[in-house]
Amino acid sequence: MPAVFSSTLLLTVLLAIGLVFFLRAASKDRTTVVDVHSPRPPLEVLNGMIHWLEERGWKQDSGDADRQVLRFSGSVASSQSLAILLSLYAAVGSGCLGLVVRQLYPLLDWWPILLIGLGPLAGLVYSNRANRIEAVELRLISASDDEGSTLRLRAHRDELIAMELELSQPLELASDGSLLSSPI
Repeated sequence: MPAVFSSTLLLTVLLAIGLVFFLRAASKDRTTVVDVHSPRPPLEVLNGMIHWLEERGWKQDSGDADRQVLRFSGSVASSQSLAILLSLYAAVGSGCLGLVVRQLYPLLDWWPILLIGLGPLAGLVYSNRANRIEAVELRLISASDDEGSTLRLRAHRDELIAMELELSQPLELASDGSLLSSPI
């Protein structure tokens, strides 16, 4: 095998490995837990959060009065533009692999080029893995009208960031700030 073809084959295989890791990262579950505090009374904070969640399309799923927990659920859709981009990326990569295989094994004629047909499979895998039901869980940790209220929130990281940004002023919510300072 000539050195040019082996190095091209290596780069093409690395491209395929990068695609697999990108697919895994794009559909990874990013559920996070964060504690928030507000000087306002617990009922006011919970009502504000419930109203905000329902405006964003979350449906109240269940609750546990003994544990002071409220659960919401919602369907999260995949990005169609990202699915198309991944399909194109996979088609180009598999086409490159087909060209390399064609050069290495000329007896196969042009059949390896048909690997391009595997491109839409990447978009399909992403769409299937990214479409899922997400949950938001609100748990009242401490409730005192004098000291305010502390809640433990469990949800997707992006939802927690949006909640912290949009509700920090009206409900005076404050957390340790780790969600907004993290580079990931």
